[in-house]
Amino acid sequence: MSSEVYNAQLDAACAKFRKILEKQLTRVENMKAQGDFTDYGALDTIKIGVCGGDGIGPTITAEARRVLEFMLSDLVESGKVTFFDIDGLTIENRIAKGKAIPDDVMEKLLSADVILKGPTTTPQKGDGMPNIESANVAMRKALDLFANIRPVKVPAEGINWTIFRENTEGGYAVGSEGFNVTDDLAVDFTVTTKQGSDRIARLAYDYARKNGRTRVSLVTKANIIKTTDGNFLEDCHKVAELYPEITTDEWYADIMTAKLVDTKRRRDFQILLLPNLYGDIISDEAAEFQGGVGTAGCANIGKKYAMFEAIHGSAPRMVREGRAQYADPSSMLRACVMLLSHIGYQDRADKLERALDVCSFEEKKIAITGRDTGATCREFGDYVMETLKSL
Repeated sequence: MSSEVYNAQLDAACAKFRKILEKQLTRVENMKAQGDFTDYGALDTIKIGVCGGDGIGPTITAEARRVLEFMLSDLVESGKVTFFDIDGLTIENRIAKGKAIPDDVMEKLLSADVILKGPTTTPQKGDGMPNIESANVAMRKALDLFANIRPVKVPAEGINWTIFRENTEGGYAVGSEGFNVTDDLAVDFTVTTKQGSDRIARLAYDYARKNGRTRVSLVTKANIIKTTDGNFLEDCHKVAELYPEITTDEWYADIMTAKLVDTKRRRDFQILLLPNLYGDIISDEAAEFQGGVGTAGCANIGKKYAMFEAIHGSAPRMVREGRAQYADPSSMLRACVMLLSHIGYQDRADKLERALDVCSFEEKKIAITGRDTGATCREFGDYVMETLKSL
C-alpha cells in the first residue's frame, strides 16, 4: 500500500471518528439539561402505546394488553388510562423505509407516555438483510431510556435478583457506526460518560434503598477495559457513598457469569449494576434460572418516557412453522408488572406478579411448550386472569 493511500484511509477514519465524538458530546450536553422524571399521577390521562413488533411479538403483546386492560378496566372507563396501537415496526417496513424506526412510527412512540413493546427482528451480517440498526437500540437512544431493569426470581432456589443494565452507552452506543479503516482493520467503539454512569447508579441504589435491598454488585472488566469500564466503576462508587447503609462489592463480568451458577454464592446477590454489553449477556443467563428468556420481561426507563418489553427475540421460526399461537406471553406479562409499578399502581403490580408466580411456579395447571403439546398464548392469559379474580 502506498503512503498516499495509507494516509488517505487514516484521514477518512479520523473524519468518521470526529463525527461520532461530536454526536456523543452533544448527547452529554443534553443529559446535563434534563429535568425530573415524569409524574404519572399528575397526568390527566396516561397514554399507553402498544407496539407489537414482528415475529411472535404481535401475539404475545396482544395477550399482555388484554390482561393489562382487564387489570385497569376501571381506569380505562374513567379515562385515566388509554391504549392505542403503534404499527409499522416490522422488519419488512423498517427495511422498506431504510430506518431502524420509520419517522411515522417514531412520531407515535413520542406521543405515548409509556410503551408496551413486543420483540423486533434485528438484521445481522450475513443474513442478507440491510445493515439497519436494532429498533431497540434506536428507541432507547431516541427516547433516552437509559436504564434497563430485569428482575429474576426463583423462590425455591433463593434467587431474587434485579439487574440494572446501562442502556444507552457501552458497546452498543454506536454499534452501527463502526467502520473498516482498511481491508485489514475494522474498528467499533465503546462509550462511557460520567452523566450516563451516574444516573443509572443513582436509579439502582435508590431502588435498593426503597425496596430494602442491602447489597449492590458492580460488574465490569475494569482490569482489562481500563478507561471506559474503569470510569463506570469509579462513578458508581461515588454514588455508593451516598448510600452508606448499602454494601457495594465488585465483580468481573466473566467471574459473575460463573458465580451465578454457584448454588451457594448466587443467593448472596441482590442488585447487579452493569454497563450495557455485560448487562445484556448476564441478564439473559440469569433468566435461564427462571425458566428461560421467554419468561422474563424488562423495563426501559428514562426521565420522560418508559418502555416495557420481553427480553427475548422475535422467534420468526415459530411463525414460519405456524406455532405463533403457542408462544409464551409470560415475558410480556412480567413486563406489565413493571409497567403497573412505574405508573404508580404498585398494588396492582404486586397482584399480577403474585398471579404469575401461582401460574408459573406453584399451581402450574397448564404449561406452555411452544407447540401444540401445551397451552396456547390465549389460554395462558385466561389462566392468569382467572387467578387474578381469586386473589
